[in-house]
Amino acid sequence: MKAIVRDTYGPPDVLRLEEVQNPAPGDDDVLVRVHAASANAGDSHLVRGTPLPFRLAAGLFRPKHHIIGTDIAGRVEAVGSRVSQFRPGDEVFGELSRCGFGGYAEYVAVPETRLVMKPAHISFEQAAAVPTSGLTALQGLRKGRIRQGQQVLIHGAAGGVGTFAVQIAKSFGTVVTAVCGPRSVEVAHSLGADHVLDYTKDDFAESGQKYDLILAANGDRSLWEYKRALAPNGAYVMSGGSNRQLIQALFFGPWLSLGSQKFGNLLMTPSQSDLLMLKEFIEAGKIRPVIERSYTLRDVPQAIRYVEDGHARGKVVVSIERA
Repeated sequence: MKAIVRDTYGPPDVLRLEEVQNPAPGDDDVLVRVHAASANAGDSHLVRGTPLPFRLAAGLFRPKHHIIGTDIAGRVEAVGSRVSQFRPGDEVFGELSRCGFGGYAEYVAVPETRLVMKPAHISFEQAAAVPTSGLTALQGLRKGRIRQGQQVLIHGAAGGVGTFAVQIAKSFGTVVTAVCGPRSVEVAHSLGADHVLDYTKDDFAESGQKYDLILAANGDRSLWEYKRALAPNGAYVMSGGSNRQLIQALFFGPWLSLGSQKFGNLLMTPSQSDLLMLKEFIEAGKIRPVIERSYTLRDVPQAIRYVEDGHARGKVVVSIERA
């Protein structure tokens, strides 16, 4: 099979398309013929091996995982002897971050607990856009104790996580304010945001509006600016953005959370039940994937570079069949 492989850390140029041996599924695994994958910010960390503490899990001097790729959608080719949820021919999608990765390939062996059935009415590319970003948005809002009627701010509303977060927050019956760049204002409105702030013109931290929940999916603002915009009993959750946002959430969040406001960060946890919830949202018409660009398998390095630039509107997907 064809796959994108690498032997060392470095820029996306270290990735190359090669012919490799097909994976052999174990007793609890599903062999999936991958039709589509999607690029995520985490791909950059995997490829570059940064920040350095990341290598404690990913391989100190050389990467443990030669084929990366977290999100997939495809068709089941074979199942292991103990697999009960799927059979050959099923159309599935899933998330592979803590089971060996391997999504940038024509085939991958996946534990059955990392997959769910693909909604019938969407394409493989749309399904591949969902797992990492959708799970991050759902779990981030849940960690922020989302409830009906709240004022919710999504900072970085036009990215992969942000586009799902706007829609999921609306499905909970909240009033959503989306913060994004000027070229994404219409996208945010189309996803159901009640208010859209163009960050080049409007500053949420200076508006005087207080929010019950702030999800920082992207951006580069200080924790104290978020605190200024947070309601007295509000919650702030950082799921992405600059290193400053990450460091401040990690080191100052617990201290600031000693009061009535809560500040934290989110590391998405793979969950089949949460994937099923996202599938139900899609089938009910409550959320839809937003895809900006599609690349071929050969062009995965370009896809990752584009995501690294930080200006993608929605998701960047990889069509394996066009490799």
